Amino acid sequence: MKKASLIAIAIFASLVSFTQVVKQSGALSVSGTQLVDKMGNPLQLRGVSFGWHNLWPRFYNKGAVDFLVDNWKANVIRASMGIELNELGYLKNKDTSEKCMTAVIDACIKKGVYVIIDWHDHNIHEKEAIDFFDRISKKYGGYDNIIYEIFNEPDYETWPEVKAYSEKVIAAIRKNDPDNVILVGSPRWDQDVQLPAADPIKGYINLMYTMHFYSGTHKKWLRDRTDEAIKAGLPIFISECAGMEATGDGPIDQASWKEFLDWMNAKGLSWVCWSLSDKVETCSMLVPGANSNGNWKEGEIKEWGKMVRSAIQSN
Repeated sequence: MKKASLIAIAIFASLVSFTQVVKQSGALSVSGTQLVDKMGNPLQLRGVSFGWHNLWPRFYNKGAVDFLVDNWKANVIRASMGIELNELGYLKNKDTSEKCMTAVIDACIKKGVYVIIDWHDHNIHEKEAIDFFDRISKKYGGYDNIIYEIFNEPDYETWPEVKAYSEKVIAAIRKNDPDNVILVGSPRWDQDVQLPAADPIKGYINLMYTMHFYSGTHKKWLRDRTDEAIKAGLPIFISECAGMEATGDGPIDQASWKEFLDWMNAKGLSWVCWSLSDKVETCSMLVPGANSNGNWKEGEIKEWGKMVRSAIQSN
């Protein structure tokens, strides 16, 4: 066989292998503090979080998902359903909210990558969350692609309050889906991971706890705190992170971002970067007016988007 043909076959095989990550890795689970694949091997997910659906619904489509997987090489996508904020939020517009979410979920399933169903809230809306996760787990609980994030970022709620809420939502999911991974939020915007480490939820398998950071604001102290939580037995998943200030704006702290990135990769921690949006702010990966359906040209991708793409591809 000609060398060119062999190269073509190798490239095709690598593309098939990549885009079928769920087919290869299967149902995820938690072993100790590590996320593992169906064979029990450690698995690190690396991907992109869509911005609030109620602010950027135009990006919630198959084209955007396909481009993030094929071009950026993301193996996980986070769909962030905004609960409050405006008239398109879930509390005021369930139909539009769920259409946005299912568009991304269905695209990820078809593409063969993992998808985080993110209840993007800063306050407790227990009744609504239970109802949503009961229905969404009935619909998608049979797919290995699914990861549930049941509380994006508790802000001023105490851990006992977050824990009680989480236990009820987890119970609703587990009635329909006995084993897909569930991500539990931590107080103070997912930085107080020491609190669930000292008092974790018991009685359920495949739970992980989220830590969020913005490297322009958060420094070594948060990595040290997270290391201690992991040492205490708490499984950590970094479902949102970025390189600038916690406001989502301001300069990118290149050195601090590299420290966090090296740390996550060395620890095998899964990470998802914020956010696929086009607001005039540092954390929005696209310029205003960028194509809604992926296939972004270099001029449509801002510095942070290029840094995220590079970080994903380098792994």
